[in-house]
Amino acid sequence: MGFSRVPIAIVSVLRLFTRVLDTYPINLFDGFTESTTPIPAELYFHPAKVALNRSSSSRVPTPTPRDIRMYERIHIVGNDSPLQTKKFKMKSGVRLKLLRRTLRERRTLAQTVRELKVPRLQSDGEAEETRTLDLVASVVMSCPNLEKLVGFYPMYDHNFDRLTHALSTRSRLTEHVWLIGDNSAITQRSSKQLPPGLMDMEQVQQFLHYHDSWSSLATLFLNSQKQGVLERDVFIQALHRLPALQHLYISSFDVDDFDDVTLQSLPPLLSLRLQDLEGVTFWGLSEFSRARSAKCIRRLSLINLDITYLSAISNLLLHLRDLQRFTLVQESSPEVAAGDLVFVFPPIVASQELQYIHWDIQSPGSANQNLAQSIQAGGFPKLRTLRAPSDHEGLLQMVCRPRAQIVLPSDKYSKAYGSLDVADSKLHSRTLFAARQRAQKRINEARNTPSFRVIIEEDGVVQEVFDIEGYMGTIGSRITYSLDSDVPGSDNALIDFPDLLSGSKEVSPRDGCTGLWNASHHAGKRWWNHTERHRYHPVDLHRFF
Repeated sequence: MGFSRVPIAIVSVLRLFTRVLDTYPINLFDGFTESTTPIPAELYFHPAKVALNRSSSSRVPTPTPRDIRMYERIHIVGNDSPLQTKKFKMKSGVRLKLLRRTLRERRTLAQTVRELKVPRLQSDGEAEETRTLDLVASVVMSCPNLEKLVGFYPMYDHNFDRLTHALSTRSRLTEHVWLIGDNSAITQRSSKQLPPGLMDMEQVQQFLHYHDSWSSLATLFLNSQKQGVLERDVFIQALHRLPALQHLYISSFDVDDFDDVTLQSLPPLLSLRLQDLEGVTFWGLSEFSRARSAKCIRRLSLINLDITYLSAISNLLLHLRDLQRFTLVQESSPEVAAGDLVFVFPPIVASQELQYIHWDIQSPGSANQNLAQSIQAGGFPKLRTLRAPSDHEGLLQMVCRPRAQIVLPSDKYSKAYGSLDVADSKLHSRTLFAARQRAQKRINEARNTPSFRVIIEEDGVVQEVFDIEGYMGTIGSRITYSLDSDVPGSDNALIDFPDLLSGSKEVSPRDGCTGLWNASHHAGKRWWNHTERHRYHPVDLHRFF
C-alpha cells in the first residue's frame, strides 16, 4: 500500500513521532547514530520543499486533508541550499518565497498555518535585512490564522517596518516578543529634556496601535535593547489593550520607563517575570502584593531587583494566595529590617500553596537561614521542589529529602571539571556544576560520619557493631533538592533572554540532519542532494515563568 493511501490518523501519529525525534534525537535503530536515524523521506514533510517541487509545474494540485494537517506548524531552519540560491538568483529567502507562493495559491493551506519558524536574520547589511523583513512580512500576511512567529525576533526602534505591521493585523496571535531598540530622535531629545515626552506623539500612537487587534494575545515579552525607551504611560496603555494577557515578561528598562507606579498599574496576570529593573523597589513590591491585579498570580519571578528587606518577599508570599512557583535571584541578601527583629518569629516567610521555589542569593547573609527555618516551621506545606544554586552552608539542602547522588554523569565533561576547588569556602559560584560539586561534597561528608551505631550484645559480650552511615537532609521531607537547569545541558539554572535570542547554532550542522542514509542510493547525487542544517530546538516562552 502506497503512503498516499495511509489513513490520516496514522499519518498524524507518524508526523508527531518524526517531529519529536527531529527535535529531541534518540537512538531507536541499532547500527545508526542519532544524526543518521533512518526516517523515510515521505514522512518528514516540509512545506517549503513541497513548494519547491511544485514550482516546476504550472498546475497546482488540490491539497489533501493530509497536506492541510501538515501545514499547521512550518519550520524553516538554516540557510538555503546553494542550488536554490543559484537557481533563483537570490542570496537568501528562496524557501520563504516558494512558501509564500504556495500559501497565496492555496488559501485552504494558508488558513491552516498556526506556527511559523523562519531562518534567523544574518548580518548582511541594512538593505538585506530590510528585504528579509519584508519577505517574512509577506508570508505572515498570507497566514490569516497565525498564532506564533517563533525564533525570529528583530529589533523595534520606533520606526515603521512591514513585519511589525503584518503581525499587528493577526488577530489570533497568542504570543509576541518586543525588543525595544534605541531611536536616534529619542536619543537626541533625551540630551535636551528629561522624561516623560521623549517619544513623540506619532511614535506613541504607532506603538499603541499595534496592540489593538491582539484580542487573543496571552504571552508578551518586553525587553529593552541598547537603551531602548518605552515610557511609563505607553507601558500602561499598551498592556491594558490586551484583554487576554496572562503571562508578562519585562526586563532591562530604565527607572524612568518602569518603576513602582508602573508596577501598580499592571493588569491582572497569571505569570509575571520582572528582571533588571532599577525602578522597582522593595516598597513597590510590598504595595503590589496588596493590589487587586496581583491576586491571581500563580508564577512570580524577581530577577536582579536588589530587594533590600525580606518583608517585601514575605508580603508577596502572604498575599498572593494562588502563587505556585516563586523565583528570586539577586546578588545581595535581603535582610530583616532592624525595627522588625523584636516581632519576628518563624516562619518569617510562608505560603500555603507554593509548590516550587528557586532561591539564588549569591552573597552570604541571613536569607538562606530564614527560608530554611520557615520551611522547618511548616511555612510551606505544599512545597515539593527547591532549587538553590547558592546554598552556601547547605542549610536549604538540609531541610530537603536526602539524596544519594546529585552530580550528573555529564559533569565530568564540564569546562570547570578538575579546576574547581569545592573546599574553598570563599567561592560562591552560581554555576550549576559548582553547586552540584558542593552539594555532593556535603553528601559525602555526611555519609562518612555515622548517624548512629548499632551494638549487638549477647550475655554482656559485644558480638557485632554496626555504624549506620549518615545522610544530608531530613528524613520524611517531601521536598526535592534540585540542581537541574531549565535548559538541558546548560550550566545556568534559569533560562534567560540570551537563550531565546541565541541563533549561532542555526548555521552549524554538527547536530543536524546530514541525510547520509540517502547516500547509498545507486543514483547518487542525481537522485539525492542534501543541505546540512542544524537541528532546531524550540524555546517555549512559558519556561521563562
